[in-house]
Amino acid sequence: MKPAEKQEINTALAQHLITSQFPQWADLPIKPVKYGGWDNRTFHLGEHMSIRLPSAARYAEQVGKEQLWLPRLAPHLPLPIPKPVAMGSPSTEYPWSWSIYQWIDGETASIERINDLSLFATDLAHFLVALQKINTAGGPVAGQHNFYRGGPLQTYDAETRQAITTLGNTIDTKTVTAIWDEALAPTESNPPVWVHGDIAQGNLLVIDGKLSAVIDFGGLAIGDPACDLVLAWTLFAGESRNAFRTALKLDAATWARARGWALWKALIVYAGLPGTNPLEKEKSKQVIDTIVNEY
Repeated sequence: MKPAEKQEINTALAQHLITSQFPQWADLPIKPVKYGGWDNRTFHLGEHMSIRLPSAARYAEQVGKEQLWLPRLAPHLPLPIPKPVAMGSPSTEYPWSWSIYQWIDGETASIERINDLSLFATDLAHFLVALQKINTAGGPVAGQHNFYRGGPLQTYDAETRQAITTLGNTIDTKTVTAIWDEALAPTESNPPVWVHGDIAQGNLLVIDGKLSAVIDFGGLAIGDPACDLVLAWTLFAGESRNAFRTALKLDAATWARARGWALWKALIVYAGLPGTNPLEKEKSKQVIDTIVNEY
């Protein structure tokens, strides 16, 4: 198997890895979680643990980073985050490191499951503020390991313009280009901080309608907080967006870059560029329309 290829991951493989590397848990039942993820595949391990297996080489180097840093960040945060239990090793059946975590209860955040969207937005903002305040000494600078989340938005300039060209008259090309150019214009005005790198609904959990945990820190890095704000356009609107912005207290340049991050992802998904999830295509068009209509 070539390193860049995706690995076929199923329950049998997860069971084999546990049996061969962690025999003390070999008798625990293993089953896929309902939403197993795009970059990683996740399984229940008994009632209190989970197995997380990167699906490709480009995600595998995130394993060691999470193992090292999540225990150091957790005490400073107001919500639970994944707690590593053990790290698995590469084998002949599976070529990368992988993780075992404590299981975190909760359901994936969705409009239907959130009782008060403005309160949810405020709670998420408070989590991000706490994350941004943690000492960054020794932390991994945004780069290839986290797909440059928190790095310069210019990294995705060519890809974004390719998507705009591909989409042609299916979008408002003139306005979209103007928004993208505006996102690139502001220089970074904040000191580098900890960023999650992928604050999306699938990485937020709710219990009883309230934000209860933040998961999937594969994009963790030190960088520009703008990349963590895209929910302002993909989930929040009106009052909830205002609550999110008010609690974060970031400047206009940061929000312009944040809108750029949201637009970049929506454009490449809607254009169907390689590596994007086709199941998100309809939602991405809605995000583009939202951004354009509010510009």
